[in-house]
This record gives sequence, C-alpha cells and structure tokens, in this order.
Amino acid sequence: AGEVARHLLEGRPEAAREAASWYANLFKDRYYLEVQAHGTEGQAELNAKVFELADELGLPVVATNDAHFLAREDHEAHDTLLCIGLGKDKDDPGRMRYDNGLYLKNPVEMRGTFPDHSETIENTLRIADEVTLDFEKSYHVPAFSLPRGYATEGDYLTHLATAGAKKRYGDPLPDHVRSRLEFELGVILKTGYAGYFLITWDFIRWAREQGIPVGPGRGSAAGSVVSYSLWITNLDPLHFDLLFERFLNPERVSMPDIDVDFCFERRNEVIEYVRQKYGRDAVGQIITFGTMKSRAVIRDVGRTLGFEPSETDRIAKLIPNQSGQSYTVREAVDRLAEVRDLYRSDERHRNLFDYSMTLEGLSRHASVHAAGIVIAPGPLDDYVPVCVQQTKGGAASGDGESVVVTQYDMNALEDTGMLKMDFLGLKTLTVIQEAVTMVRERVGALRHPRTGEVYDAMDDVPLDDPDVYRMIARGGTAGVFQFESTLASDKLRAMRCDRFEDLVATNALIRPGTLDSGMTDVYIRRKLGEEPVRYPHPDLVKTLAPTYGVIVYQEQVMAIAHILAGYTLGEADVLRKAVGKKDAALIVEELKAFVARAVARGVDRRVAQELAGLIEKFGRYGFPKAHASAYSLLSYQTAWLKAHYPAEFMAALLSSVLDRTDDVVKYIGECRELGRALPHLKDGIEVLPPDVNESRWKFWVTEDLGIRFGLGAVRGVGAGAVGSILAGRRDKGAFQGLFDFIERTDLRALNKRACEALIAAGALDSFGHRAQLLAGLDAAYSEVQARAAEVAAGQGSLFGAEGPTMERIALRLPDVPKWDEQERLAREKEALGFFISGHPLDRYRDLSRAFGPANTAALPEFAGQDVEFACVVTKVVRQVLRRDNTEWGKVTVEDFHGTTTVLAFGEAWQRARTVLVQDAAVLLRGTVSNRERDEEDPPIFLDSAEPLGAVGESGRIAVAIELPPGSEVEREIFGRARGILAAHPGPAPVEVWLANGAVEAPRLRSRTLRVRPEREALAALRELFGPGGVRLVRVDR
Repeated sequence: AGEVARHLLEGRPEAAREAASWYANLFKDRYYLEVQAHGTEGQAELNAKVFELADELGLPVVATNDAHFLAREDHEAHDTLLCIGLGKDKDDPGRMRYDNGLYLKNPVEMRGTFPDHSETIENTLRIADEVTLDFEKSYHVPAFSLPRGYATEGDYLTHLATAGAKKRYGDPLPDHVRSRLEFELGVILKTGYAGYFLITWDFIRWAREQGIPVGPGRGSAAGSVVSYSLWITNLDPLHFDLLFERFLNPERVSMPDIDVDFCFERRNEVIEYVRQKYGRDAVGQIITFGTMKSRAVIRDVGRTLGFEPSETDRIAKLIPNQSGQSYTVREAVDRLAEVRDLYRSDERHRNLFDYSMTLEGLSRHASVHAAGIVIAPGPLDDYVPVCVQQTKGGAASGDGESVVVTQYDMNALEDTGMLKMDFLGLKTLTVIQEAVTMVRERVGALRHPRTGEVYDAMDDVPLDDPDVYRMIARGGTAGVFQFESTLASDKLRAMRCDRFEDLVATNALIRPGTLDSGMTDVYIRRKLGEEPVRYPHPDLVKTLAPTYGVIVYQEQVMAIAHILAGYTLGEADVLRKAVGKKDAALIVEELKAFVARAVARGVDRRVAQELAGLIEKFGRYGFPKAHASAYSLLSYQTAWLKAHYPAEFMAALLSSVLDRTDDVVKYIGECRELGRALPHLKDGIEVLPPDVNESRWKFWVTEDLGIRFGLGAVRGVGAGAVGSILAGRRDKGAFQGLFDFIERTDLRALNKRACEALIAAGALDSFGHRAQLLAGLDAAYSEVQARAAEVAAGQGSLFGAEGPTMERIALRLPDVPKWDEQERLAREKEALGFFISGHPLDRYRDLSRAFGPANTAALPEFAGQDVEFACVVTKVVRQVLRRDNTEWGKVTVEDFHGTTTVLAFGEAWQRARTVLVQDAAVLLRGTVSNRERDEEDPPIFLDSAEPLGAVGESGRIAVAIELPPGSEVEREIFGRARGILAAHPGPAPVEVWLANGAVEAPRLRSRTLRVRPEREALAALRELFGPGGVRLVRVDR
C-alpha cells in the first residue's frame, strides 16, 4: 500500500490527510488518490475512506487494477506458481494467498466495480492524455574518446581499418580488397555504428597487449573485412568467401552483434578494463531468466499438489526432451497416448497437466548471463532498471562476487537500443596458450617438429598439414575443439578428412537438422566419389563446389538468391531470415517472390521451384559459414598441437578440466590410447602421479615427455597448500624426505589431512612407500611442531643455523608392509577421484577394446541403444521396489573413460547380482536410457553381466594380426609367431586380416592355431607385427 493508504489502513486519518495535502501541494493538479478494483479483505473499507478523504480535500480519485494474472480462470494456476515460489503445498492452510479478483479486468468490469464513481474511470483517460512519451527507438552507445587529429568516430575508424587492411593484405591494397573495405565502411558510417566498432577494437586491442588470448572470431562478425583489419577477428573473410551482409545488413539495419571469446581464466580482466574505461556505473552484466520447461514444470507443480517425487519423475520422463525431439506439456498431452490417458484418468492428474500447461515457459528464477555485458553512455540505471546479483566464481579469487545486473534480458536490451556484447570465456583458448607455453619452454620455439619451420604464433601455422588430417582421419579427435563427440569423429573418419574445408563443413553437418535430412551422408558419399556431384544450376558451381553441391551454409542460400534471382546480398539476408523462421505464410511469400525473380532473369521455372524447395529445406537449419570457419580454425589449431606436441597438448587439456573428475579420467585414458591415432606413440603418453618435487599446480610435461599430475587436482589440497609446497621447493630445492617436507612448508596451509591426501595420491612416493609415510606422519608433525615451539621460545637449534637438517636427526620411517594393489588404488581414487598409478581394468585393456565403441563417456550418444563394454564395479546398492517387494540393484561402474550408473531389475538383476560385486571386472550389456538423453550421464538398464576373465576364456575372442596393404612378411616372422602361439596355448582362435583399404578387411581364420589372449602373448606378437598390428576382436564380427 502507498503512504496515504497505509495511514488509513492503520487508523491514522490525520497522518493520511497531512501526507495527501503535502503531495497535492507538490504536484498540483497532477496528484490523484487511488482506489483499487478487487475484493481483497479490507479493500472495500479502504476505498470508502479514500473517497471520504478525496471529498474533504477536493482531490480527484483514479481507479486502478492490481493485476497479478491475466484472466480470472488463471487464479488457480497463479496460486500454484505462488506455492512453487514459496515452497508450500496448495493445501497448506497457513500459507499466503491472493484474491481471485487480481486479474486484468476489462473496461466494463472496471466500471461495474465503481458504478457510483464513474469519474474514477474517466480519470484514467485524463492521466493517459497528460502523459507524453516518445516510443521511437534510439541507440545508446557511449562516445569513443578520439585522439588528436580526428574529428569524428568515422574518421578514426576509417584510418584504423585502412591501416590494418594494409598490414593484412599489403600496401597498396588490391582492388577487390579496397572495394570491399570501402563498401563496409560506407555501411558502418551510414548506420552510425563507427563507435561500436571502435569500442570493440579497443578492448580487444587491450586484451591482446596484456597477453590475454582472444578467439579468431565468433558468429557472423567473421564475415567483415573491417573486423579482420581491426584484429577484432583473425580469419580472412575474402579467402573463405564470407559475406558482410550476413553480419550487418544495409537493407534491414539493426545493431551489430560482435561476440568475443577470451581466455577462460582472464575474461574478467577484460570486463574490469571496460568498467574502468567507461565507468563502473555505466557497465553491467545482463540478467537471464530460467524458465519452467516441460519436465521441470511437471515436477514443480506436482510437488505443490502433493504428488510423490517418484510419481512426478515418472510422469516427467514420459515427455521427450532430447535434441531434435522436445515436446511441450500441451504437445505431450495431444500427441502421446500414455500422457493423454493420464490426463483423462482423474481430476488430480488433470490439474497437474492443466496447471503445468499454463505455467510452462514462465520465469522460474533469475541469474547472471554467462557472457552478456552492456555498456551505457552514462549511469546504467538512467537507461534500464538494474539490480545486484551474486555470481559463481566470478571474482579473481574464484569466489562469487556481487555485480550490477540489468533487469532487462538480452532481447529486451536489444529492443531498447543498448550496446550489448558477449564476452565469452573459452577454455580452448587457455588450452592452446598453455600448450604453446610448454612447447616453447621445452624446445625454445613453436616449431614444426618435422620440417623445422618456426612460427610466431598458432595463427601462423599453415592449414594444410597432412600429419594433422591423418590423425583426424584415424579418429583421433578426443580433445579437439568441436569434434570430440563420437558422432563428429565418425563422420570425419568416414569422409577421410584431408582439408580445412572438411572441418568447416563438418562443423555445420553434425547439427541435428542436417543429420535428419540425410545430407551429411550425401556430402560424405560425394566427397569419396561414391555418388556423382550434382549442381541445381550451372551458375551455382562456384558457390556449391566446396561442399560437393550440398547446401550447407546460410551464406550459400544468400549467394543462390543473389546469383540466380538478382537479389542484393542485403535482400538475400532478409530471405535467409524469413526461411529460418517457423512462419509458414512468410516462407511461402518469400519463396514465391524468389521464383518470380529467378524466372524473370531467365531461370527455368522448374529449376527455380526446385531451388526454392532446397532453400526452404536447407535454410531452416543452414549454419553460418563465418562461425563454422572461425571455430574450425580453433579446431585445427588444437588438432595441430595434438598431432605434433601431444604431451604438451594433453597436459594443457587435463589442466583445463582439473575440477571435472570424469573429464580428467577421459583424457588420461586418451593419453594411454594415443597410439591408435598417432602410431609413433605406440605406448601412448604416461601420466605420472603427483610428486611434491616435480609437480606444479597444473599438469606439466616432464623431460622424457610424460605428463606429471598437477597438485591442484588432489582433493583436500588447496591453493594455499600448493603455494607453500612450490615456495619451499623454489627457496631451498627438492625436499629430501617426509620430515624435511613438513618442516619447510607452512603447516597452517598444509595441515595433516592435506598431507594424508598427498600421500594417498602418491605425491610423496619418492620418500618411501605410502603405508610407511602414513604411519610416520603423526611423528613427523609432532617433531616439526615441537621444533617450531623451541624456536618460538628462543631455544633455537642445538646445532645452529648451519647444523644438520632435521632429516638427519629424525627417526627413520616405521617399517610397515606396503599396501596391496587394491588398497593402494582405492586410497588413490579417494584422494584424486580416479586411478592414476594403475587401473583395475589394466589387465583387460586389450579385451575391453574388442567391445567398442561404447564407453561411459560416450553414453549420451547411444541413448536408446544397446551397448556392451568392459568395466569394473565400484559400488553396489541393493534396494526394494515398494509395489511388489522385489529386490533391484543400483550399481556404479567405471571404465578407462569415467563412471556411470547401472539399474538392474527383475530377472536381469537375479542373473547378475552374484557377478556385480564390489571390484569385479565385468562385461556389461544393457540399454542406455532414452528418456535421460538431455542429461550428461544417462543410466543403463542392465541386460546381463559376465566376468571379464570368463569372456577371455570363452573362445568368443580372437587374436587378429593385421597386415598392411602390399606388405610382405618374411616366412621367418611367421615361424617366430607360431612359436609364440605354441608357448601360450589357449581358447582364442587366430586370424590374419589382409588390410586393403576396404571398410571390412578380408579375415583368414586358422583352423588349428589357438592362443591364450593374455598380455604376454600379445606383447610378443606386437614385437613382430607392430603395436597396431595385433588386437583382440570378437569372433562373431
């Protein structure tokens, strides 16, 4: 309630009269008293008192409508939303409630509320007439501070862009470059966006000067020669045939949108620079609203209606929510029989769905947008409403910080003409920089290891390195930006990727819409010569040749309209946007115009109509080539580093995921498997346990090209403890033993629990075995603390400063037995979250490879499919189903790539429960949950489980010897191979694979030779046929 109303409600009429008189004197004839049109308790009595006061003071009264929901029938849904926000049940008698009249009333209803006071309604019009507000859109961009000699922002931008273009393209500028540059500058100056480009150029220039990695470009901005000339982007748009009009359309002017990637760890430094330059009160971050989506709203509404969590979880999972097939609640009720039957079953379920349909899409909570920044010409709250939000890990310390945030989201800010940008933190840039730093530290320069060519930066690396494409074509894309997924790796391998354009195309071709259309496979078949390349029209050969006649990019749609129908590129961009929308009428209208204009220029109507169909089909999911090209540049750079400096690259990659255990496990597994993509690394790269005498905070490369674990990844050992260790090592060299280590570190930072974690992780292995170190830890701490107390008391050391170190006078470590492997690995995993010095599956590594490609890290890509893979059981929880009192199992398993959950019910559990026991190595078969496809870790529904040892002995596994094309193996080699087989007799048949480049190599199986598929026999055979020439395979394949 307002001030006057509050006084009246609380029985202070004199105070109300005094306040109203003061406001009336201040605002003269523009001051009104308010009455409201709803039936909340006490409102009618308050309205009467307001009318009485108005008569007494001669003040006008206006009727207002306190609306909390749009229509009367929305009251129950709004009440449910209120319960969700308050965390209350709907049937809670003591909770807050709103009157059902708090909806947006129409004029008739408003007049009916105050039949004797029609002037209160008329006064609403009077107020509206008195309000003058211009809704014309204007842009609010801060003025850029110009150096002397430049009168306008346009002058300075022209100078910078021209000078930069000469550095990029040479002086004098080639004619085609000059023409494009002048065209772009003309559009930018005409639209008034010179200041926008200068502001962007300035903070990117500053970031580069500070050594902060900046991405090569993002989105359509990579299509601008001006952006390239200002080093806003780092990809030549002319070389890649990128279109400026896709970025800034002169025919449909809107604020440019330049999003910038910065090093993940230093992004906040750039934001701080912008705050200092334009004023802290003029710069803010942007709010984002989390909305209630189909599954979430079912769970939220169900909770307020008294449903059990298991009930709403089951119902929510009936609604598809994966990429390419996501239903709203209403669509699920309309289209899915099981959901529709529930809706019709009873009032309880009907209310659940009705309220959910009404509330779906409403805001659930507010948070800070991960990247959005807004810069105003003055104090931000002069232009948009602001608030303060707490961020997660935004401060330099890694802790949260309070930041000023706009209360308008991205779309509303664009509508109000504010300057908004995305400052994104991209870990890939951090990985590239750290890998290059390690390369330079080890070899002195960024050098091609085969040719010896030296590069100043990764941007100078040629894009045609065959070594890189060979690795990619072998499927070695783990850790490669944008192409880590099994899907991407499979497509690149299938197309035998051998050029940069394949990377660019794959970036677009692995999107859901393209995959569903089948054009991804058409591209692959045409590239391999398995299908003829066809062009819809001879004039489109140049445009579509890079993609073998397939329309892949939005820029190609624009070029088709430009070439065949005479559209300007600006008009073609309007067509592109129209096709991308779901407005069927608009699409028909635009394509009809395209056909007419193409026919008018001599194109056969049938061809024009065919092209219109292609534009409609591909335009809906076509990907911007500018973005695909810029990101493919980062993909290539990560692949180049992995191909030529795999140790440095993998170390940097591991450091980037220090806080994500599953990813650390995945990349450690990749280090061990690198020989498959890089044959010269037949044993992979060894990832060594942490070591207090060698490790840094992050992962680092050792002199013999192993990777030393980072101390920052040890659980319970914080930054202070690691800093103390590194300082002690830096000041006096390597630690000599446990007592020396404890004495030379800060015990306030490195407490005993942290030291226990370091011991369990293997970081003190050079001082003794782990059981011994742990047993002597208490004595070591006691000795160090006692000595510190003596020093503090002034007694000092018996030997003085130059006397023997504590290590010499300390008691030796206790003589206790070593931990067995099982205990060592268990404690190691507790300290690190994963195994490092070994793995329970190590003895089955070859066997596990026979059951690819599924693994725990790739499960989301196998949603709804049957999978089979080797793993070890790490946890078993037996539970009972309430409905029929039957036992089921929830089992956690782990392989070389990570962990996942297995759910075992009914007969499957009865068959497998004696196999699925703690620490058992098993071959698991099951179905990956399809309803959890939107989640990172979908569970597996068990079909069967079998001990891995039994699988190896079953005869279902063969030893395959693969001979490369054209190879001639000497008879003596085969004789030695027979000797190895005879020395290791067993159940596995032996096959010879004659590789000839075909997808399925011919397989010759011996009728007599059999071998035990164990590590010793395989190692001996690999000595003869090479590390990649011998493997285990399934007999049935």
